[in-house]
Amino acid sequence: MGMQTDAHIVWDWNGTLFHDNDAIIGATNAAFAELGLKPITLEQYRALYCVPVPKFYERLMGRLPTDAEWEVMDETFHRYYTEHRVRCGLTEGVAELLAGWSSAGRSQSILSMYGHEDLVPLVRGFGIEAHFIRVDGRTGPSGGSKAEHMVRHLAALAGVQPARTVVIGDAADDAVAARHVGAQAVLYTGGSHGRASLEGAGVPVVDTLAEAVAEAERLAA
Repeated sequence: MGMQTDAHIVWDWNGTLFHDNDAIIGATNAAFAELGLKPITLEQYRALYCVPVPKFYERLMGRLPTDAEWEVMDETFHRYYTEHRVRCGLTEGVAELLAGWSSAGRSQSILSMYGHEDLVPLVRGFGIEAHFIRVDGRTGPSGGSKAEHMVRHLAALAGVQPARTVVIGDAADDAVAARHVGAQAVLYTGGSHGRASLEGAGVPVVDTLAEAVAEAERLAA
């Protein structure tokens, strides 16, 4: 064990611990339909998705949405998503991985860009809340980047060193946020991005969360 106990994982939620691809793509297409845009496939989504989200819409529309359009799309997205997320579950093996990491005496937390008020009961409902020393969702308007949230998240974790911290997520933005605070990152291909769009982030890319945890252990050693 030794120093290893200091290793900390900051987990992303949507597309990482929570396997919500179907709800996300449905919500995206519901938002597009509001503006008369044609639906996209999961493959297109995984190739083009980026944050901030208005930039993603720009890739598909050929221009940035106006403030009024963004408001309609954002509202439609969240309404649809909330309705359809009930059919989504945790990514395969999550409960065992979280329990294993905790029982080894290591800490872990969640930092998500999903609204805090929605996130907490969802995590609680899956019965995994006890594994985390902190669960942070987004407070304030949606559409931003994760880096500033990561600064606040790590500052609130007593005794966690950024250098011994590994962020596990499914988006290049997770690697950017990790770099911003001096942490490491591992990116998982099962969520919002395919392997091709993650490889450019310059961090390890894995196909399963079990591999992500093994990689986190190695990086934080």
